[in-house]
Formats: sequence, structure tokens, C-alpha cells
Amino acid sequence: MRHLFLILICLTACVPTSQKENEHKSIAEGRENVPGLSLLQAERLIVLPMNGIDTEYPNKLGQVLTTAEDLRTPKELHPAFYGCFDWHSAVHGHWSLVKLLKEFPDLKEHKAIEDKLREHLSKENILTEVKYFNQEQESSFERTYGWAWLLKLAEELHTWDSPVARKLETNLQPLTNLVVERFEAFLPKLQYPIRVGTHVNTAFGMSFALDYANILGDAELKTVIVNRAKDFFLNDENGLLSWEPNGTDFLSPCFEEVDIMRKSLPKEAFAKWVKQFLPQLSDPAFTLKPGVVSDRKDGHLVHLDGLNFSRAWCLYGIAKTLPEYQQLLSIADKHIQYSLPNVIGDSYEGSHWLGTFAIYALNASK
Repeated sequence: MRHLFLILICLTACVPTSQKENEHKSIAEGRENVPGLSLLQAERLIVLPMNGIDTEYPNKLGQVLTTAEDLRTPKELHPAFYGCFDWHSAVHGHWSLVKLLKEFPDLKEHKAIEDKLREHLSKENILTEVKYFNQEQESSFERTYGWAWLLKLAEELHTWDSPVARKLETNLQPLTNLVVERFEAFLPKLQYPIRVGTHVNTAFGMSFALDYANILGDAELKTVIVNRAKDFFLNDENGLLSWEPNGTDFLSPCFEEVDIMRKSLPKEAFAKWVKQFLPQLSDPAFTLKPGVVSDRKDGHLVHLDGLNFSRAWCLYGIAKTLPEYQQLLSIADKHIQYSLPNVIGDSYEGSHWLGTFAIYALNASK
């Protein structure tokens, strides 16, 4: 029996690389109803950020009051990012507009979208946003979720070959620089990562910030993030995926950790690490059900639709990096297919932000 076992191991190890690649390709090509970001989807999804960009109320400011003088309207406090219920949703709403306009320049509303971007991301408005951030009591404002989306917006503008983008990127630069400085100052002080499924998740913020650092060639920011990612997560084993999701998660603590380590480690090191952290993912029979939403008019319960989209983009990332994980593609597809039909026509509690998550996940599927 022992000899038979050794023979089987040898036969498995001796499977030609080309045959393994063909098997992985076959799995990928066998996907059904693969979701994708099409012009039709873009026309539907662009409605959400356009409807929200000037929607000042309801609004959740997250403001620290020091005197009565601090009591001002959302638009006065945040002339660039006052719509879409809260600051970070306004920021990634702008990212959605830029992303869709860049990918689909023939959008019916392209002129109106450009006009809104110019209006909101003016030099004067961004300097007012910087002034707000520089108040002593606001040193932790939007840390790190809003910071991450601001850098994602800056990254998208930087990679958009358009005169409009060059102007907007220049206008945004003072706030971009401030956020980069805050990441570089904060991460070395953070002794322990925050492992939750909501805004303050450390891995998510670092992941988006690392994307920015890579695209912009910011070596200092990249070094800070990669070093801290290794400090926080390199020795983690047997992540508690079975404990997820919590009832109001829109991020997966386990998969966000995988995502930042995928971006921080060389491919071979990441392959070894992911087997250490989530060994079950390598099982061809691995399954993962989408998060179930019981009431989409509940602003917290609808978070689980966001979880499905964010899980999907993390799963796509693993499969694209490691061909042997192609079975994860269909799991990601199913997560998107569960939640995507519910994005359009959703209540404002979900529609003010879920469109962004859908766009990001659909873009990651290709």
C-alpha cells in the first residue's frame, strides 16, 4: 500500500505543466453566465452615482464638533464630496463616474458626467476639503476606508488618458498628497491590524493604497504598506472563514487579508502563504455561499450585498494570480449573480454605495 501511495504521488507530480494549464483553462472556460461590465451595465449603473452626487440629505457627517461654529451644512463642509449619504460614498461615487466614463466614452450622459466631475472636483473645492482634514480634531477622519477610496479615485484619474482627467488629477493632488502622508504616518503606529468586515478593515485600506502606490510609482508608500502587511499577516494560519460573515459585513476579513498579501508577496511566496492561511481554497470541491440579505431597505443588513461583490473581486484576484485556483471563478460569479439584480431600484440605503461595489467586482471578472 505504501508503495502504491508513493507511485501515485510521483504520477501526480509528473503531470506535464502544459496538461495542468489546460485543465485550469478548461475550468475557466466552463463558467456559465460570466458577469461582465458591458455598456448596457454601465448605462444602468451610472444612474446611481449621478443621482447621488448632489443628494445632500440624508447625510451622515461623522464630524467632531468643537464649537457651535462647526455646525454647517454638508455642502459647506465638503463641497467636493457632500452627496451620497456620507463622505466616503461620495468619493467612490466619483470613482464610479470616472471609471465608467473612462471604460465607456460613448455613454449617453458623458457630457453631463464630465460637467459634474469638473464642478465637484474643482481646485477650490478640494482645497476646502484639505482644510477640513487639517483640523486638529479631524486627524482620523475617514481612516482608512475613505482614504483608500480617495487614492483609488486618484489612481483612476491618473490612468485615464483624457484632458479632463489631467485637470481633475491636478485639482485633487493636494488631498491625494495629504492622504498618502496620513497612510505613511498611521500604519507604522498601528500595532495590531483591525480584522472586521466594515470600514476600518486594515487589509482593505492597505490593498487599495498599495494599488495606488504601484500605479503612481510611490516607492515610499509601497514600502510602508508591504512591510506592515508582512508584519500583520505573514504568520497567520488557518483563517476563520467559517466564522464569516457577520450580520452586517460588507468586507470579508479573511479574503481582504488574502488580497493584500497577494499584492505584497511574490507569486511563489503567496502560493505558499495562502495554503497556510486558507488551505480549504485549494480543494476543487470548495464551496462558499453568498451572503443572504433578508431586508434590502435596512441600511446595515444590505451590507451583505456589498460583501458578495467584495468577496468576488478578491476571489477573482486569487484565480488570476494562481492558475491552480480556477475553481474560485465560478464561486465569485455566483456571488455577483446573487446581488447584482438587486442593485438597480434598491432603496437609497443601499444604492448610494452598492453600485460602486458592483462596478469594481464586474471589472475584476474579466
